[in-house]
Amino acid sequence: MGKQIVAIVGRPNVGKSTLFNRLAGKRISIVEDTPGVTRDRVYAQAEWLNYNFTMIDTGGIEPERDDIIVKQMRRQANIAIETADVIVFIVDGKEGITAADEEVATMLRKSKKPVVLVVNKVDSLKEEENAWEFYNLGIGEPITISASQGLGLGDMLDRVVEGFDKEAMEEEEDDYIRIAMIGKPNVGKSSLINRLLGEERVIVSNVPGTTRDAIDSYLETEDGKFILIDTAGLRRKSKVKEEIERYSVVRTYAAIERADVCILMIDAEEGVTEQDEKIIGYAHEMRKAIMVVVNKWDLIEKDDKTLDKYKKDLQSKLKFLSYAEYLFISALTGQRSHKVLEVAKKCYDNYSKRISTGILNDVVSRAVLMKEPPVVGIKRMKIYYATQVATKPPKFIFFVNDPSASHFSYQRYLENQLRESFDFEGTGIQIEYRERKL
Repeated sequence: MGKQIVAIVGRPNVGKSTLFNRLAGKRISIVEDTPGVTRDRVYAQAEWLNYNFTMIDTGGIEPERDDIIVKQMRRQANIAIETADVIVFIVDGKEGITAADEEVATMLRKSKKPVVLVVNKVDSLKEEENAWEFYNLGIGEPITISASQGLGLGDMLDRVVEGFDKEAMEEEEDDYIRIAMIGKPNVGKSSLINRLLGEERVIVSNVPGTTRDAIDSYLETEDGKFILIDTAGLRRKSKVKEEIERYSVVRTYAAIERADVCILMIDAEEGVTEQDEKIIGYAHEMRKAIMVVVNKWDLIEKDDKTLDKYKKDLQSKLKFLSYAEYLFISALTGQRSHKVLEVAKKCYDNYSKRISTGILNDVVSRAVLMKEPPVVGIKRMKIYYATQVATKPPKFIFFVNDPSASHFSYQRYLENQLRESFDFEGTGIQIEYRERKL
């Protein structure tokens, strides 16, 4: 199952974004005193007691109001509830219980998910006494915090991780390679999955946005065992009209979280868009294995230079994906479609690759001999040794004299050396510089 997902929900202006930013360790969501500022869900990675989890900051729920923005926020929070493993329900300790809080509490009780009731804006012992009225919501014992001052967060997080499904987190399904198909509506994601499955399992239509949810299909071939995750297409916000389509975005992010390999599908005639860059950028930040599949290649007039030129143009627009694998196909005619799983398996193998410490340090030593680290300020970084500490994605720790002396250009140089030496084509890798304690 992987990481647990924690959704922060509640009425507007109770301090959800302040708490989210405090836990994320950086200012991610906009924080203002105007109710309803947070329109779109924001994701961040967090850690507590050695548990890594994903947080979702939601727009507020106001059940009694019917204006469009509030409806959108209510829908957004509903999908967060459906997606989350644990829900943090925030109420305002200064305002006390409102009718909206009671309606939200009813929604959450029906969800059957673990709910942590958090009373925010409790800055003193006197205010803490007032918090006991929130027992009346029927969700359990309230935890008092002050998100703005960072008070009570440890107790709150203890309660959050208590709600995690430990067995699900430990489950290993290494037999299956999870592949998320992402991209705009109508680029052929469902058609490709049907081609690979050999049957019409996913609804295919020329109407953009036919796939509303993330749909799993299981497939076993000579290349391996796969779970194919078809996701709703992502449109530019200005083009999103139906509420349900607007919130399919959360499904796509959740699919990326679950996936080993993310396939960005692009319509050959339309090319890559800003929305494509944004969604695959999230997969890049998560250091997933990544493929770029250009569909409908049969519709392009070609000569012997067309493919190379098209690929170079794509790579120029997606510079941050210098390691991605590219494939040009036609899901309709089947042209090169059979190679999708073969290339995905290669990306996955690199995503799962482990390098022995001895061989790794031979490559690092040779790289340093070829190019010495630059002086940063008055210091030159000295690398003592390196080791790989994780896979999926491959993560390396370089033990050095002073991490602040590592220049970004040299970091890029070392990453390129690792890629050239060990073939990490198709996958992100992570390098961390850590001071060696003598």
